[in-house]
Amino acid sequence: MRAIHALFALSAVVIVSLTGALPAQAVSYDPISGSGSTWSQNALDQWRTNVASNYGMTVNYNGGGSSTGRSDFIAGVVHFAVSEVPFQLAPENGTAPEVPTRGYAYMPIVAGGTSFMYNLKINGVRVSNLRLSGEVVTKIFTGVITNWNDPAIQADNPGLAMPDKGIVPVVRSDGSGSTAQFTLWMSKQHPDLWNAFCTSVNRPTPCGLTSQYPTFGNAKAQSLSSGVAGYVSQDYGEGAITYVEYSYALESGFPVAKVLNQAGYYVEPTASSVAVALTTAQIDQTPGPNYLTQILDGVYNSADARTYPLSSYSYMIVPTEVGGVFTAGKGFTLGAFANYMLCEGQQQAADLGYSPLPMNLVLAGFDQIKRIPGADTTGVDINKCNNPTFKPGDSPSSNQLALTAAQPQDCDKVGPNQCTTGTAGAPAETPVSGSGTGGSATGGTTETAAAAAAATGGAAASTGTAAVYDANGALISGGAAGSTLAGAAVATPFALADEGWGIQQSLMLLAATFLVAAAVLPPVFWRRLAPRGGRDGLK
Repeated sequence: MRAIHALFALSAVVIVSLTGALPAQAVSYDPISGSGSTWSQNALDQWRTNVASNYGMTVNYNGGGSSTGRSDFIAGVVHFAVSEVPFQLAPENGTAPEVPTRGYAYMPIVAGGTSFMYNLKINGVRVSNLRLSGEVVTKIFTGVITNWNDPAIQADNPGLAMPDKGIVPVVRSDGSGSTAQFTLWMSKQHPDLWNAFCTSVNRPTPCGLTSQYPTFGNAKAQSLSSGVAGYVSQDYGEGAITYVEYSYALESGFPVAKVLNQAGYYVEPTASSVAVALTTAQIDQTPGPNYLTQILDGVYNSADARTYPLSSYSYMIVPTEVGGVFTAGKGFTLGAFANYMLCEGQQQAADLGYSPLPMNLVLAGFDQIKRIPGADTTGVDINKCNNPTFKPGDSPSSNQLALTAAQPQDCDKVGPNQCTTGTAGAPAETPVSGSGTGGSATGGTTETAAAAAAATGGAAASTGTAAVYDANGALISGGAAGSTLAGAAVATPFALADEGWGIQQSLMLLAATFLVAAAVLPPVFWRRLAPRGGRDGLK
């Protein structure tokens, strides 16, 4: 009997311990809803898909732009918002202050690079290795440079014979965190050009960041990140260039320009180059409304040759008090989703075209989770956080991606040579010609190709049809299967490769084995231990 009791006890302990390591499917999560950034939407959509599948958690999200997200949060119609810039309490462009009436906190969720996706061909061959200096980028988006064979662009690209073709800048028509980040960079790095442009479009100067890009010249204005990327990716978009998160270029199968940094190298916004760049970002540590917001002057001017200068991260704006549509039950779900994003979700960041958050921001994010009413903080533990930027024993200031990032190739340095390898969603080489001698690159090629392969796999696995847009950027047909938004392109989550049999599946098999053993073995023991009638009769 003791053996049987011990078997039952052991089975119970093992089953409880094993199933405790698995996602708690029995836990009930209230549905939550948020709105805001399209810059980070590809990551958010993938994470929403993951938690729905793994935990039965419903997280609704409307990517209407950062300005919409902040406005919805102030109006109290969402449980969280996502934005690349904080609330504009004193907007530099003279618009009304954004003043929330409920408590809130900023929580970093993912890093990335604002890239310059383009559609350009030379003699019928797509260009995938374009290089641009910051001054040239600013002149393109302020109407100073209007043709692809401008001498300044040719100087950036000595290996290409730039075509005599007009440039079509594609800007956001809606309030956008991408616009805010881009215009902040121009105002800091090229203030004379930016202020002159603001004067020409009747904006007050000095001109700082704005979420609403002014219309000008030959520029086309489209809503959402998917809208600007959708315009550039069409056949009629040849000659166009836009600013958009790197993820959208990967998803679209199009290249991005390598941007010149302060060290004299043209760099692509890969996960590693963004990680390196953000080691020089300053984080506001002062308790108050701007806690954890980013100051990027050091990023713009980093002397590290591996830096992508337009690197930044996105925030989730979370409530710190119950009220209106936000309850403690909603906070329980929001806290669990936030914990997933900061840890497990970061494993997919690079494949999605982003850069995972480092430990110092994860720790700061944990502190913000603890401020969410109703959040379960028992699982908030840095030692159990499966994040690719750190390992056990690392200091909060370390970042494994930055430590292992490769140096750029010589052909990416300012000079007579130009690398031939492609970028983002178009990693194929572009033949060099013109005055340059070309060259080849290996640094960063593997990372770019891997991310492009993940994006391509996602496109192949999608159940939707390819999106087709008209000349005004409106969606004509195709797009994400099951989309409820008509007339506009919408971001769809990448379908990343199945990770196959893992520890969770193994634990589930072991748990099932013990359950079967607990049911089958006791009767066997009873039969073995029961008195046998024949022997008893002889006694």
